[in-house]
Amino acid sequence: MSPVRLVAILAIALAATAGYRWLNWDQTDHGPFQMYGNVDIREVELAFRQPGRLAKTLFDEGASVKAGDVMAELDAQPYREALAVAEAEVQRSRAELEKLRRGNRPQEIAQALEAVRQAEAVFHNAESDFKRQSGLAASGSASERVADAARSARDQAQAALASAGQALELKREGFRPEDIAAAAARLRGAEARATQAKTAVSDTRLLAPADGIVISRVREVGSMVNASAAVYILSFRDPVYVRAYVSEPNLGRVVPGTKVTVRTDSNDKVYQGQIGFVSPRAEFTPKSVETTDLRTDLVYRLRIVVANADDGLRQGMPVTVRLATDVIGR
Repeated sequence: MSPVRLVAILAIALAATAGYRWLNWDQTDHGPFQMYGNVDIREVELAFRQPGRLAKTLFDEGASVKAGDVMAELDAQPYREALAVAEAEVQRSRAELEKLRRGNRPQEIAQALEAVRQAEAVFHNAESDFKRQSGLAASGSASERVADAARSARDQAQAALASAGQALELKREGFRPEDIAAAAARLRGAEARATQAKTAVSDTRLLAPADGIVISRVREVGSMVNASAAVYILSFRDPVYVRAYVSEPNLGRVVPGTKVTVRTDSNDKVYQGQIGFVSPRAEFTPKSVETTDLRTDLVYRLRIVVANADDGLRQGMPVTVRLATDVIGR
């Protein structure tokens, strides 16, 4: 074989090898891996749980607030009056329960005992009169009609004595357990209504749920607002999240916990982050396909938690995300 022909064969072989490697080269395994996303916009509409007239707004748009700051207040006078009524009802119910638990006063028991003694005296007198009239009727000195009247008076006196005795027993025993239980239930109901009234008074103050920036003040002082109607729109500042997307072939490189760096176009600062969530399903997924080439078009959402965020990262800002290992290896 001539040297020229040998060189030609070697050149063809090298070209074929290079072409094969180029066609099968996976770009996901070479060079720095980059993703593109945006600082996640996390906002909340703040509203009162009670309706009323807006009395104060304490922050303007663009102001920074801390968790627990009072941002607005309703006119609380109607709710304070309702609380006073509820607390008075609690006191009344508590007094009624205490009365039932203590039972009757000694003076009431003594009064019932005195009624028994009076009924006994009346009965004994009626009993004596009946015996006397019965004896006279038997001897013919009195009519049967008079004897019957004496008997009736004796029976009435006996019934009155029995009634007085039972009233005395009731006074000594006190009130029924069922009455006491009902009074206790009424007290619990009054206390629950008072607690609701206290909560309503507390709800007239609108508090910031977390650190953030006021994006918008929706209502002005003097406005009548309904419950759940937005008064402020607040943007959260901490933690700062980045929403990015990754193709299916690169899913294995962005498992939760992976360290990444985040850059913006507005400054040269490098932010440190960590992948915290990878969506289990593709978003903007096309119709079901089977070919491998089309399957690589599937995109999965992931969330990155930025550790050293500052005012340089603003809501909605586009960012570039790289794996920390790629940056270190450069």
